[in-house]
Amino acid sequence: MRRLVLTADDLGRDEATTAEILALAREEAITATTVIPLAPGSAGAAAQITTAHLAVRVHLTLTSESGESGESGVAAWRPLAHGPSLVEEDGTLPTDPYRLGARGETADVLIELEAQLAWARAHGVEPAAADSHAGTLYGLHGRSWLEPALRWCAGHGLGFRLPRDLTPYLGGPAPEPLHSAHTAAVALADELGVPIPQAMVTNDRTAAQWGSYQAFRAGMLDRVAALGEGTSELFLHPSPVSQIRSWEARFLRDPVVRSELAHDVTLVEGW
Repeated sequence: MRRLVLTADDLGRDEATTAEILALAREEAITATTVIPLAPGSAGAAAQITTAHLAVRVHLTLTSESGESGESGVAAWRPLAHGPSLVEEDGTLPTDPYRLGARGETADVLIELEAQLAWARAHGVEPAAADSHAGTLYGLHGRSWLEPALRWCAGHGLGFRLPRDLTPYLGGPAPEPLHSAHTAAVALADELGVPIPQAMVTNDRTAAQWGSYQAFRAGMLDRVAALGEGTSELFLHPSPVSQIRSWEARFLRDPVVRSELAHDVTLVEGW
């Protein structure tokens, strides 16, 4: 059976994004969302989203937003715990994940993850899984915290957004050393009993690269159609703050998309 978690990332990021995700939740256009504990609007967003019938994961966040062309500005975020190696001189998290990857200390990272999970639970969110905002835990930007993150998830009974099969996400086989690191991480997740999705897909192009909404819709549906058996995840970032994010919101509401998904996969809340 092919199952799909339909996730809207970044609840709390900004007012417009939060309003869009809350609307999608009310419309039952998504099955899951992820909340950013560091964002100023996340407390109010969490209070509203907990009444919806969907899964809410904790979006573990170690960097601030760098901003995208055409998007409204988002003020730099501060960690919830005191982690000297994670912050800039002004106490905010860096926008460049490579700066974090070059200097972040594992002890500081784990203390911050603990604080963000505690924040979620204190605000009525009891997540079944966690994921990494901007991929900072995966070691794609320098130091990897994937192993300690998996052990941390195991200690808290959480699943983690680590695809068992990387090919759908990358669009081809993983090169070395990524392939070996990924294989070892999947084996560790299984050893620790940390639930992970079979595969994951997302949008990795700008509106200009797609050319039109119709091309974007066709491309994303092709990616979903290529997923194998098991429980996979499609995660998007719906919001009116940029053209591509508005297309992602439109995609989630699109009757053509809903019809295709209804015939192709079973929608579920988690893996």
